[in-house]
Amino acid sequence: KEAINTMNTPPKKTKNEGQRRYEEYWARQMADSEFRRVYEEEAKKKELWLQLVEARQAAGLTQVEVAKRLGVSQAQVARIEKRGYDAYTLNTLRRYVQSLGGGFELEVIVRQTRPQEHNWAMPR
Repeated sequence: KEAINTMNTPPKKTKNEGQRRYEEYWARQMADSEFRRVYEEEAKKKELWLQLVEARQAAGLTQVEVAKRLGVSQAQVARIEKRGYDAYTLNTLRRYVQSLGGGFELEVIVRQTRPQEHNWAMPR
């Protein structure tokens, strides 16, 4: 027999139900192509700063030591390693990674759909 709720309160949510609802919500969000594109773009930014920090730590170096190798301040190294920082130049990345004794690979991904064409010529 099923118990009757005489308290007029909603049934308790279990962790499993909460987890299920979260997973359903996340699946709906990721099904939206624009949401997925922005999410993946932001994830890549976060991934890069984290890779830099982990690479430095794996090399057994502090930010101060990397700064000395690069000839910059510790604050500049901290900025390079800052979460969400996205103003990297290829030269900065190359020099930073070389200071750790490593190298890096650049992957270029071209969209399958053609981007909108623009006339980039300067007006006369």
